[in-house]
Amino acid sequence: MLVPREYRTLSEVRSAIGGRMDRAHIDSLFDRLDWFETLHPLCLGDTPLRVFQQTEDACEAWLFLLAPSARRLTALANWYSFAWSPIFLGEPDARQQSRLLENIARHLLREQAQINLYPLALPGPLIGAFRRAGWFAVQRPMGGRYLLHVDGRDFASYWAQRPGRLRNQVRRKARLGRYDLSIHNKLTDTLWQDYVDVQAHSWKAPEPGLNFLRVLAQRESDAGTLRLGFARLDGRAVATQLWTVEHGTALIHKLAHDRTQDEGSPGTLLSHAMFAHAIDQDRVATIDYGTGDNDYKREWMDERIPLYQIDLFNPRRASSWIPAARTCISALVGYAASH
Repeated sequence: MLVPREYRTLSEVRSAIGGRMDRAHIDSLFDRLDWFETLHPLCLGDTPLRVFQQTEDACEAWLFLLAPSARRLTALANWYSFAWSPIFLGEPDARQQSRLLENIARHLLREQAQINLYPLALPGPLIGAFRRAGWFAVQRPMGGRYLLHVDGRDFASYWAQRPGRLRNQVRRKARLGRYDLSIHNKLTDTLWQDYVDVQAHSWKAPEPGLNFLRVLAQRESDAGTLRLGFARLDGRAVATQLWTVEHGTALIHKLAHDRTQDEGSPGTLLSHAMFAHAIDQDRVATIDYGTGDNDYKREWMDERIPLYQIDLFNPRRASSWIPAARTCISALVGYAASH
C-alpha cells in the first residue's frame, strides 16, 4: 500500500479531488469539500491544515485535520459541525476502510504525539484502526445530538405527541397573534440583515462566525436547500432560525430571538412553524438539532444519540505519557459519575 498523500491547502485538495467530494456525490453537508473550504478560512484560518489521503485500488480515505501545535492534530471541525468522520470515496467495504485508516494511522505515528477527534457519532471503526496501528486511544462521551425520526407522521400527529407544557405554551402565545411568521428559501441582503439584527439582540454571546454563516446560507440558497425563518413584530424581525433541508433530512443550524421578547415566545412559535413546514411540506424523514444538550431540545425531539471524542496518544513519545494518563483518569471518573 502506498504512503498516504498529504495536502497543506484546500486548493491542493480541490485540484486532486475535482468534484468527487461535492454535493452531487456526497449526501452529508459536513463531508463535502465546500464545507471545509468555507469552515477553515472563515473560522479556523489561523490554524495550519493537514489533510491526508490514502488510496487502495479505486477506493480512498480522507482525513481533514488541523495542526494547532507541534506534533498534535485535531479534527477540522468546530461548533458549527454536527459531525466529523473520515470520508471514504469509491465505496470501500468495512475491511478496506479499516486498512485505509490503519495505514494513515501508522504514518501519523512516525511524527505525531497526540490527536484529538471530535465530534464523532460512531467512533468504533476509527478507534480500532488507530489502536491496531499502535496508538493508545481513549474514548470519551462528549455531549449528544438530538434527532427526530418522523416515521411517516404528519405534523398534526407529531404535535399531538409533544409534551403538554409545550403544546399549551404554543396555543396560548399563538392566540395573542402578535407575530408574523415567514419561511424563506432564497437569501437576500435584506433578509440577512434581519438575521444579523436578531443575533445582535439575542441572549447569546455575539456570533463569532457570521461571515461563515453568510456564505453557508448563500450557498444553500443557491442550491434550494435553505430554510430561513423569521418571527416579526410590527415588521421588525425578533426571532430567526437557519435550517437546511436535503436528502430527507432537516438540519437546524442556528436559532436566536430578541431577549426583550421572551414573554411572547416568538422563538417557540417560529419553531412550531419550521417543524410543520419541514414535516408537511418538505416531507423530511429526519430532523437533526445538532450538537449540544440544551433542555429545550428534548421537548421537540424523540432521540438523543451520544457524541464522542477520541484522544489518541503515541506511546513512543514520552511527551504524551502524562497527558494520556490524565485523559484516561478523567474518562474513568466521568464513566463512574454517569453510572
